[in-house]
Amino acid sequence: MAHSGTIYLVGAGPGDPDLLTLRAARLIGNARVIVHDGLVDPSILDLAHPHAELISVAKSRSKHTMPQEDICSLLVAYARSGQDVVRLKGGDPFIFGRGGEEAEAANAAGVKVEVVPGISAANGAAAAAQIALTHREASSIVSFVAGQCKGLSDQDWAGLAGKGRTLVIYMGVKTAPLIAEKLMADGLAPEMPVAVIENGARPEMRVLRSSLAGLPQLVESENVVSPALIVIGEVTARDNALAELAREAAA
Repeated sequence: MAHSGTIYLVGAGPGDPDLLTLRAARLIGNARVIVHDGLVDPSILDLAHPHAELISVAKSRSKHTMPQEDICSLLVAYARSGQDVVRLKGGDPFIFGRGGEEAEAANAAGVKVEVVPGISAANGAAAAAQIALTHREASSIVSFVAGQCKGLSDQDWAGLAGKGRTLVIYMGVKTAPLIAEKLMADGLAPEMPVAVIENGARPEMRVLRSSLAGLPQLVESENVVSPALIVIGEVTARDNALAELAREAAA
């Protein structure tokens, strides 16, 4: 029986190769098999070994190249054949990356698995946009939610957003109207400031601003596409005010 390989669940961060951990960069450069998501920036895939086999399992809202169960089976099959395999994910593997499911599959199959954390999309995009997710004068609580999970309208988001709180919504572009309606129905003020960060920490990054009530129109009029995060809370207004002051000082 061949010696079992290892499955490495590696976080690729928000997109900028300079934000990879040293461990992640070494694994990507040495791997002979890399199974990657569609949100992994091409500049990171360029770091792969010239002879590496790159397998895309990109997912979108309307199309899944490969079901999650098949991805888990693929990873286990490679490891059981004696090969190490890097499972490369945008952001962090354990924050809306299904890394937990893949780690469980590896453990159930008796295959060694190692998790290499990455800078999460929320941390990386907010930092690039200079939005402090916590601030002593604006927010002491941060919550992360997925905006396109099944049963969105039935989820209880009460208390996740409001004064002194920041709410970061992953995968919320397509459901922005439902998200705004849901939060306002739960009592959040329509004028609550919102920022949409598209392609965070990448050269083509856009930071768009609105009120909660104006979020659906903003997403539609600006043709926002994934990857994008929605940040809701007073912190999204503070950084804008500071930026305006900086521009005035430089003028």
